[in-house]
Amino acid sequence: MCGIIGIASNKPVSINIINSLKKLEYRGYDSAGLATLDNNLIDEKKCSGRVDELEKILFKNPSNGNIGIGHVRWATHGAPNIINAHPHSSEEVSVVHNGIIENSDELKKDLEAQGFKFKSQTDTEVITVLVTQFLKNSKPLISVFKTLKKLKGSFALGIIFKNFSNIIIGARRGSPLAVGYSKEENYLGSDSYALKSMTNKISYLDDGELCILDKDNVEFYDVNQKKINKKIHTVSDDENISDKGDYKNFMSKEIFEQPATIKKCLNEYTDSLKKDINIYNFPIDPKKVNKIVLIGCGTAYHSCLVAKYWFEELTSLDVDIDIASEFRYRNLKFNSSNLYIFVSQSGETADTAAALDICKKNKVKTCSIVNVVESTIARNCDWVLPIHAGPEIGVASTKAFLGQLIVLYILALKLAITREDIDKKDYNNNIKSLQKLPEAIKNTLKLESEIQLMAKEFLDAKGSMFLGRGNSFPVALEGALKLKELSYLHAEGYPAGEMKHGPLALIEEGLPVIVIAPNDRYYEKTLSNTQEVIARGGKIFFITDNKKRLLSTNIRFRLRVPRVDNLLSPLLLTIPLQLLAYHVALLKNCDIDKPRNLAKSVTVE
Repeated sequence: MCGIIGIASNKPVSINIINSLKKLEYRGYDSAGLATLDNNLIDEKKCSGRVDELEKILFKNPSNGNIGIGHVRWATHGAPNIINAHPHSSEEVSVVHNGIIENSDELKKDLEAQGFKFKSQTDTEVITVLVTQFLKNSKPLISVFKTLKKLKGSFALGIIFKNFSNIIIGARRGSPLAVGYSKEENYLGSDSYALKSMTNKISYLDDGELCILDKDNVEFYDVNQKKINKKIHTVSDDENISDKGDYKNFMSKEIFEQPATIKKCLNEYTDSLKKDINIYNFPIDPKKVNKIVLIGCGTAYHSCLVAKYWFEELTSLDVDIDIASEFRYRNLKFNSSNLYIFVSQSGETADTAAALDICKKNKVKTCSIVNVVESTIARNCDWVLPIHAGPEIGVASTKAFLGQLIVLYILALKLAITREDIDKKDYNNNIKSLQKLPEAIKNTLKLESEIQLMAKEFLDAKGSMFLGRGNSFPVALEGALKLKELSYLHAEGYPAGEMKHGPLALIEEGLPVIVIAPNDRYYEKTLSNTQEVIARGGKIFFITDNKKRLLSTNIRFRLRVPRVDNLLSPLLLTIPLQLLAYHVALLKNCDIDKPRNLAKSVTVE
């Protein structure tokens, strides 16, 4: 989940490399480094920690050179320290790498037997040694091709050469890699976002492809070393997201952007005048779809769990859900009448992309629901439904989660009317309910002051539980995940009805238990489960849209969100849980935008 950047220019590149690395920190922030070529020497500088630390090093000891590579690391092989930070350089080459070399231990043993010595614990350093070795008898391109044949695993690479000081070579297998174009300057990057401040002209490498770039030209080669042409895309210009405005961090900004982002998404997909949903060009006739298969990881998986309830409620379709990392290793029975839907914020999630690749090989129809329309998953699917949430910088997803939910609900609704599973009146009423969401979300955010008081109750807790039934169960899972991600407190989400089958043993005096209880068909059952917790000393935080007062005096906090259609309640009930996790983390002085050990775009398995 590392980020890489390369720049070949007619002027010094270190400042632009630093600026690009700051944009790539969502991919990892355990360490950072860069290498430039100056007077035919590799000038490498690295640090543990954030790009800001690397910038301080450069301020004291600048790097010159018109060509260079940079890296931000999410540690896989080896501790996050200076020695293991990228680039990894020899006398001849310097390499940055995103991905995992699965046979690195085997390669390292062979190379050590030949007399090579390794400085780091990383898998990447074997690439440096192999390229250096092959350079003795081959030019750079052939040396890299020979190296790649020995590697197993996934990678995106950027490589510079001491004795070929005008070029950068990039290579891709599994991990994403983009090329950017400008006048007298060309770029290599993990994604278009890192390059947007310098260019909006982008090409994307496919698996097995290499590129050679200098300041004036870019050449592409396929896996057979044959020169190929690549399409140049003009990527969209996003609003300026580098400014947090009056917010303390990006996550709080993104939480409070949710009314606007949901409104934007609804405007893209619904026509209030025609009372219709603007989704067309299905890759498969909706009436011939036999089953929906929803696939995602982490928060995206939780959105799939919520969507299962919607598809089952609104349509006559069977629905399966899979965690992408499990999907790709199962003995699957593919069916051409199924629609496989892949959900990912970044569109680069490695396990999700691998699951998609399996589907493509089996020639089934695929759809992606993503936040980045230029991403690998979006480009490789038959059909793309963007969530229109805008860039999300905070590692813990908030507005993208709600965007995923909205698009999944709209898709379920469109399939339902197209398949004639619901009548026109219900269809119109559901669209009307959608139009009320932005205002309801705005009003839900007004609960923040109450949630700030709740957050104090978690500071001395050794753990917590989140309970829900029906489509509130996935909301409980997402709430627990947010608290874990941001505050590092142990939290678990459970179906409320499952408490008596084991988890009730964890309840003790004062344990915070968040109960998510909309006024739906499960409400009375959820109240009974709440009493089971109260009887064992649990401290209840009750979140509902029911206006009735609760008779029990044993509820520590009660939050009431606005009332919306029962099917849409997950979108509102999620927001207090986002704010709770945020304020607990704030009280604990945690790094909210960049939680420890995590990265935004999970591009390794």
